[in-house]
Amino acid sequence: MGVRQRKQYSGEVKARAAIEAIRGMRTLNEIAKDYGAHPVQVTKWKKSALEALPQHFSRRKEEASKTADEERARLYEEIGRLKVELDWVKKKSGLWGL
Repeated sequence: MGVRQRKQYSGEVKARAAIEAIRGMRTLNEIAKDYGAHPVQVTKWKKSALEALPQHFSRRKEEASKTADEERARLYEEIGRLKVELDWVKKKSGLWGL
């Protein structure tokens, strides 16, 4: 007897099955039969999708704030560099004491 390989499903198939299960228009058995999976597996995909949704929407806010923080840090760095250059020019031109 040979070793039986597990069937692997693409992310797209899992997502479509999970969406159908979330909609609830058909039974889990019908969905599982169409995708060639076990109903328990479809339930796991549905649960995984529902758990990932809040993280997906909150991640956008985190990315936006991270981008804003990076931009702010870059601008402060540039301000500091320009101030040092300005002080150096003033010192070299003799305008430092004015």
